[in-house]
Amino acid sequence: MYRSQASVILRDIFAVLVVGAFMFPLFWWGLTSIKPDYAIFDKDGINWFSFEPTLENYRVTVLGQSRLATAEDQGIAVGSAGAGSYDSRQSLFDSIVIALGATLVSVGVAVFAAYGLSRMAFRGRSSYLNWVLGQRFMPPVALVVPLVLIYRDFGMRDVNNIFLGYLGLILIYALMNLPIALLLMKSFFDDVPKDVDEAAMIDGATRWQVFRKVVLPMVKGGVAACAVLCFVFSWTEFLISLMLTTDIRTVPVKISTFVTSTGNEWGYISALGMAGVIPGCSFILLVQRQLVRGLTLGSLKE
Repeated sequence: MYRSQASVILRDIFAVLVVGAFMFPLFWWGLTSIKPDYAIFDKDGINWFSFEPTLENYRVTVLGQSRLATAEDQGIAVGSAGAGSYDSRQSLFDSIVIALGATLVSVGVAVFAAYGLSRMAFRGRSSYLNWVLGQRFMPPVALVVPLVLIYRDFGMRDVNNIFLGYLGLILIYALMNLPIALLLMKSFFDDVPKDVDEAAMIDGATRWQVFRKVVLPMVKGGVAACAVLCFVFSWTEFLISLMLTTDIRTVPVKISTFVTSTGNEWGYISALGMAGVIPGCSFILLVQRQLVRGLTLGSLKE
């Protein structure tokens, strides 16, 4: 269908406006992270670019520089309380370990379970899939109290054992991500014709060889897409981590501590928030090729 040049221009302008509306909060977040305090809390109005950019917020939160040293360099008088409480290097490490661990567990289990559900017929399979889907309907807040009691009774709180604290949070995040990972991977396996399995087995391959050497390489893009979703969900989760951990503080929980009784540390909040985006973006770039293939898998049918 022919479109006039005016309609094409209007479409492009509308697309740019929509993208700009979604990207503006991220731009403002990044701009705030390089603002000094006088520009963030400018009483005369919104300070867009009338300031000298600084990386002090990143030095305090990401590099662990003392807040007192930063304030002295800027000529700002602050109290000694909380001088080192903005160092977020441990929180970044905690989030990376927990998110990667939960992603490996949930994707690893989902790949095997999804292949079985896709290829093997058994009684009650449809009911089981509906039950799996129903697990996503339950809000995480409904599980907070039982989880706290269970983890306390089994000694898996981080105040009792730091290793079990990591393990407990990884297992919880993996279980939370497992339903969506299972359903997503099953859809990818369903897009691979069963004739491929049958042809390989006729040639003498076992079921395990068919799965490992034939089918799994064909859906590695789907595995990458599933891993990205599980990683992002685990990285951004707040409530479970807040309730189950004390010594372990993931990035969302750490950011919440910057809201103090004397005010909100917007510079440090935005700097840690922008630093927290980097691992997720890096993970997506590492699997970008497979991710694009996974998102388009099954989009074309003969």
